[in-house]
Order: sequence, then C-alpha cells, then structure tokens
Amino acid sequence: MSAELQFPRSDPRDPAIPAASVAPAHAAALACARRGWPVHPLAPGRKTPAANCSNCRANAHPATGCPCLREGRWCHSFHAATLNQDCIQQWWGQHPEFGIGVSCGPAGLVVIDIDAHGTELPARERLLPGIPIGDHVDLSGLANGFHTLAVLAALRGQRSPADDTSTLRVRTPSGGLHVWYRATGNRRWKSSAGSSPGRALAWQVDIRAQGSYIIAPGTTTHHGRYIPIGEVREPAALPVWLAQELDRTGHSPAPAIPAPRPVPPRAQQAVLAAGGGRSGQAEHTLAAVLAPVAACGRVAQGAGFSDTLNRAAYTLGGLIAAGRLSQQEAEQALKDTAAAARPGQELRIEQILRSGLAAGLKRPLRAAGRHL
Repeated sequence: MSAELQFPRSDPRDPAIPAASVAPAHAAALACARRGWPVHPLAPGRKTPAANCSNCRANAHPATGCPCLREGRWCHSFHAATLNQDCIQQWWGQHPEFGIGVSCGPAGLVVIDIDAHGTELPARERLLPGIPIGDHVDLSGLANGFHTLAVLAALRGQRSPADDTSTLRVRTPSGGLHVWYRATGNRRWKSSAGSSPGRALAWQVDIRAQGSYIIAPGTTTHHGRYIPIGEVREPAALPVWLAQELDRTGHSPAPAIPAPRPVPPRAQQAVLAAGGGRSGQAEHTLAAVLAPVAACGRVAQGAGFSDTLNRAAYTLGGLIAAGRLSQQEAEQALKDTAAAARPGQELRIEQILRSGLAAGLKRPLRAAGRHL
C-alpha cells in the first residue's frame, strides 16, 4: 500500500479503485483501519452512529464492559471503533450502506471542523474565546467559522487551516470543511464545539479529538458526499501555533492528575443527617463508595472509570432507597468526587450517574444486604 492513504473514488475507471465486488464504503473502512484509524459504522445516509442493539437501547449502561463490544457488535458509537479486519469485513460486508466514522482519539487525530451555518452572531466574547473584540471593531461580513478561523490565524501571522494545502482537507455537504491533522507527542487533545459557551477555539469551529469521531472521506449521506479536496490525502502534523491555541483555549489534557478528594464536607453533613446518631458507620459507608472513584484520579486512563462510577452510583442508589443516606447531598458528593477524578468530563459523569442511580434506587441496600 502507498504511504499516502488512497480513498476509493466513484469513477470505476480509476486505477486506485478496488475490485468491483468490494463496496466503496467497505474498501474505505479497510483503508482507514490499515492506516491505524479505528472505524465504526454510521447510520445509512446520516452523520450519526448506527443504532445500538435493542438490549443496549432498552437498558442504558456505560460502554465499558458491554458484552456487545467483545462480541463484535457496533453498539456505543465510537467506543466500538475497531481496526479488526474481520470485524470490518462483517459490518460493511453485511451493510454496505453504512457510512464510516473514525474515532479521533485512538487514531491520534485532531480535526478542525469548520462550519458555514447561516446563524446569528453570538456575543463578541464568544467569537474568539479569550481574545477581546472591542465594540469599535466592525463585524460586518463575519458570518461563519471560515471567517473566525481566518481572523484567528491572521492575528497569529499564520495561514488559516482552511487554506492549508499540506494536509488532508475534506469538503462537507453543508459547505463546511474538515481539516485533518496528526497529534504529536501522544497528546490526547480534548474535543469541543464552536457554539459552546465553554471550551471552544472559535465560533463555528469544532475540534474533533479525544472522545469524538469524524466522518471518513468518501462517505455519502442524504445531504451529499464528504469529498477530499486538493492532492494531499495524508494528515500533516498539527501546526505548533494551532497547538498553542488549543492549549490556550483549554483543549490540552491536564498537566497533572489532581489528587483524589476527601469526602466533601456537605457529604459528611448528609451522612450525619441520615445516620441518626450512627454517623461513624454511615460516614465509613459513604467513604467506601467514593474511594474507588477517587482512586481513578491517580491515573490518566485505563482505570475503568466508567465502570467504577457506574457501580458506585448503583450502590449509592441502593443506600438512598434504604434511607441510609440523603439523596441530594450524597449524590452531590459522588458527583464532586467523580469530577475531581476526571476533570472536564461533566457530561459523561452526569450520564453515568443518572443511569446507575436509577437502577440502584429500585433495589434498596439495607444493612443485611440487598432486599427486593
């Protein structure tokens, strides 16, 4: 295989096209995997991942530990992304209509997703987060992510990534552009949405990195095709100036994992309120629930955080249902501990807590054990 990734084209006379018996999406998925980019199926004609199996849809649970992934099913979006050729053969061989998603974090990719949506401008401080734009500056003509990114690049004396001919660029059906780069130094950059009031590089400029996926070139949706432009089909290294901007805007992983928090004071108050004079035992129980979650904070990854948090939420739900803890206070204690262990993952934490607590609240945990 050439060092430069070759994506199938629609013209059957093109010499780079695989055998006619291989569907274009199938061949592109295999090409991505050979490049080291884990892939997962997208719903036919859509930008979203293929639906989970009926069991996973009916029973919300974290991707970590789900048997579907071990058994080669595509449940849980980009968490199911794989390099396994047999799995890819099975998925796209049986469903050639699937699109292709690439899991950016494991692929070592940082993709600048430039939107061109015709929406109203936000407040000035959200156009280029962290860079003041005075009221005297005329914003006439500024309408989308191409413009905000061009302004940011000009301020730094650089060329806009939209015009970077040294790297893979993919035109989207909506008129946007995906600019693909390689992360260097094994850095796991954080993702963001350009419309977010929180972490963002520029208005209408999304960052696809750890914890998100990007649509592979050649994928076709109901709205059109994702078409590579220019001659380059290989992502270049992330430019230094862009890495500096990502650092500045909070996309860099924390330089050090914070130490696990002790039981927060309000959680101790909840224990006292629920313990009815047995504060020592109740506090010990709550501390035991929080300890495994806090311990995940000692390592950056690979600690099974989702599973650990889900089990803790389930146990906490049982304690609350049995009247052994105050729900509001103790739930907040677990949320605080989880946020300390995994800063910047509040949405993920909230989803896991909601699912685990709901299951635990149905099964009270009394002193002698679980009771139906």
